[in-house]
Amino acid sequence: MSAAAERRRICVFCGSRMGADPAYAAAAHDLGAAIAKRDLGLVFGGTGAGLMGAVADGALEAGGEVIGVMPSFLVDGADPHPGAEVRVVDSLADRKLLMADLAAGFVTLPGGLGTLDELAEMVTWTQLGVHDKPLVLLDVLGYWAKLEELLDSMVDAGFLLPEGRALLRVEIDPAAAVAAVEPK
Repeated sequence: MSAAAERRRICVFCGSRMGADPAYAAAAHDLGAAIAKRDLGLVFGGTGAGLMGAVADGALEAGGEVIGVMPSFLVDGADPHPGAEVRVVDSLADRKLLMADLAAGFVTLPGGLGTLDELAEMVTWTQLGVHDKPLVLLDVLGYWAKLEELLDSMVDAGFLLPEGRALLRVEIDPAAAVAAVEPK
């Protein structure tokens, strides 16, 4: 992967479920559209289900490039997004590696434990100097407020440096989230 191509894509981590409020899907769709409207590509988890499908739909409807990355054991049962270029890897670890290699920055929408795992690994990689790509939480309906409280508690308890806490920017608007991670 060339550095030029890497700099023109944004990776979105999000749930494979829609969530309890339609605002989550609307934000995912708007985020995908905002990425494409800035002439950026989308890298995501590859399935057509849940918020993953919504973010891909938004990007595709706005004419964007969409690359999904799926581990081989999920391809048969997870319904790959029909409009995405799907790249198949061997494991979840390989999925995160490829997603990070393809993208210049990360936006995390609401999701479950898998989403939290992806976010935590990317922040950890930034702390350890593996990459220096920007990270944004798209806080839909206050979804990430408790995580922000936990991170603040980690700082207060001495387990997280303030510089580490500052690595996660929070935005409430999809277009602002894209602008915060857009390659310069």
